[in-house]
Amino acid sequence: MNYKEIKSMPESEKKEKEAELRKELMKLYAQVATGTNPESPGKIKQIRKTLARIITSRKQARGELKK
Repeated sequence: MNYKEIKSMPESEKKEKEAELRKELMKLYAQVATGTNPESPGKIKQIRKTLARIITSRKQARGELKK
C-alpha cells in the first residue's frame, strides 16, 4: 500500500487498518519466536513500512509533523 492510498483514506479506516496490521505483525513475530518459518519472510518488512506510513499520515493530519 503506497502513501497516496493511505493519505486518501478516512481517519476511521486508517485506525482499522493499523489495528489489523499490528495483529498480523504480532502473529508473524510469534511464528519467528517459536522457530517456525513465516510463509513470506519479506512480509514483516512490508507490514512495518505500511504501519509507518499510516502512523506518519495520521500525525500529519493532526498537525504534529510538518508537511
